[in-house]
Amino acid sequence: MRILITEDDATLAEALQFSLTQASYAVDWVANGIAADEALRNGGFGLLILDLGLPKLDGLEVLRRLRRRNDALPVLILSGREEPEEKVEGLDLGADDYLVKPFSLNELQARVRALLRRGHGTASPVLSFRELSFDPVARTATISGHPLPLSTHELSVLEVLLRRFGRVVSKEHLVEQIYTYDQEVSHNAIEVYVHRLRKKISNTGLMVRTLYGRGYALDYLDS
Repeated sequence: MRILITEDDATLAEALQFSLTQASYAVDWVANGIAADEALRNGGFGLLILDLGLPKLDGLEVLRRLRRRNDALPVLILSGREEPEEKVEGLDLGADDYLVKPFSLNELQARVRALLRRGHGTASPVLSFRELSFDPVARTATISGHPLPLSTHELSVLEVLLRRFGRVVSKEHLVEQIYTYDQEVSHNAIEVYVHRLRKKISNTGLMVRTLYGRGYALDYLDS
């Protein structure tokens, strides 16, 4: 799951990025509204954390443009503006939640989890296929109820394959979903993650198929 943070305070942005990365999210950060609007037009994110007081383009205008494109991306506003009118305007423009600075990182993470659950349209977004279950909010996987130890990137690969179960997923799409802008992109690394994941889920009744020249597909072992 990729999250975009738009925040011009570098210290706060780095703290948010570190906290969410530790929770196994892929997190990108931009410091002005123009960069935010461009990143959102390119897509690929599961959540937007939006500061209102952005340089170059105000956060409310970023939100307004997002919704004009009929993009339903969940949006959490972070702002030092406590006036009720500001909150009302942000929510009326299509924000899903509003958090006033200062705030605790624990509260932020709880609100992120709630928005991601809501974004999946259910209070329990767990993806389950036979013995394998994956909770995209808690960022955990289990086999028959027992924890499955996966690295952050392995979890991200699993999530993408589960969401497109039975369909081919290209290496390019996996790279887009699990790497942030500032990370080096490596198709060889994708092969390593898939190889490790294939071994770890070998007793679940599922398998990761390799379709040479096309990508990968998660499917039932006996299909």
